[in-house]
Amino acid sequence: MLHLRLRIPGDLTDQVVELLEADETVTNVAVVPGGFAKPEGCLVLADVARENATGVIKQLRDLDVQHRGSISIEEIDTILSDEADRVERAAPGAPDDGVVWVSVEQHLREDSRLSFAFIAFMTLAALIAGAGRITDQPILIVGAMVVGPEFAPIAAICFALAHPRLGMIPAAVRALVTGFGVAAAIATAVWAVAYSLGAFTSTQASTGDLTDFIVRPDGWSFAVACLAGIAGTLSLTTAKSGPLVGVFISVTTIPAVGTLAVCLACGIWSEAGSALAQLGLNLLGIIVAGTLTLRIQRLVWQRVSVRARHSLLS
Repeated sequence: MLHLRLRIPGDLTDQVVELLEADETVTNVAVVPGGFAKPEGCLVLADVARENATGVIKQLRDLDVQHRGSISIEEIDTILSDEADRVERAAPGAPDDGVVWVSVEQHLREDSRLSFAFIAFMTLAALIAGAGRITDQPILIVGAMVVGPEFAPIAAICFALAHPRLGMIPAAVRALVTGFGVAAAIATAVWAVAYSLGAFTSTQASTGDLTDFIVRPDGWSFAVACLAGIAGTLSLTTAKSGPLVGVFISVTTIPAVGTLAVCLACGIWSEAGSALAQLGLNLLGIIVAGTLTLRIQRLVWQRVSVRARHSLLS
């Protein structure tokens, strides 16, 4: 279940309350006249089944509530109520599969903004990945994937293409390109200093049976990137996955950037080109698979919602 907290102008209150009371997937509707003082408005509370939240929110937006008032959406961890159980049964599909598209969009817009924290985490991830390549330690590669924050802008691009919300693409691309570029530049400088001081050799930087996959882009690289794109997208839109599934969409994006920095610092140009190709191949696979997954989810839920609406009317 999701909890809605609405600020409604007086002339819309009756329409909004009527809308919520008429919907079989909405319950616990409460009205507090004058509940808001700044700005003024009526406070309306309601709980809605997650599966049908997108439909209810669309109706509220059609009434222009988001401009004349406000719509707040909160997750409900636990609710003990026979009425809530009835509402869940009336909603189409399974609760864990429900997608609240407006929430997904807002989260992606916020998380894909370019910021100091984004650059910092991207740089740290690239340095950890570079260390993993030099020492041939896969555990460091995994650590870099967890630290890397590039999931959000990549997912924002997928969402923008699938929804479509093309206006989201410039900010997401800017964050991704700037993040990768700054991280690679700083990591290259760090590894160049370390290399000149004898911290590692070019042989160490260019060999490693356990991490050679980073500089060997092939069909498997693309296939794994597609699987990661699907997993990352599902973790973003559903309530069933663990919190860290999304970060592993990195696959060999951050490892490739870290390896690229090491190769540039040591002048290993052939492997630098391979790492760059790996980065491009993985980004392509993730974006293609993520976009298709979002598009399919949207089409499926549109059909489910239409069938559910027809069954309720009949």
